[in-house]
Amino acid sequence: MPDAVRVVFLGGLGEIGRNCACIEVDGSIMLLDCGLMFPDMEMPGIDLVLPDFTYLRDRWDDLDAIVLTHGHEDHIGAVPYLLREKPDVPLIGSRLTLALVEGKLREHRINPMTLEVREGQTERLGPFECEFFAVNHSIPDAL
Repeated sequence: MPDAVRVVFLGGLGEIGRNCACIEVDGSIMLLDCGLMFPDMEMPGIDLVLPDFTYLRDRWDDLDAIVLTHGHEDHIGAVPYLLREKPDVPLIGSRLTLALVEGKLREHRINPMTLEVREGQTERLGPFECEFFAVNHSIPDAL
């Protein structure tokens, strides 16, 4: 059993969009999703609203992986902005999810490290053991 588990939401809590959570175990961090939010009418001049990466900026070396649950923008849209700051973080997701995020990353000239996973697969990511299972959602290949 891990000594310390902490979950810190960088966005997505109490709002629609910016889904992004740090799961921390014994000082290692896994990011669950990295999405964006589109601005509302009270945000003139703002194009995109990103998660607040401040918590990670002094801890980049502790970030082991980004696990992406599915390909909607509110779950993958901020990946290019995070990888500009920490380009060597592996992205883990289903084939469709990774294809969608890789297309976005090509526009930003970022060549990510990726690991494609499937339903029923288990992967060890640093101290994290992740088992992937299919979920029903409005986009295919959600895990």
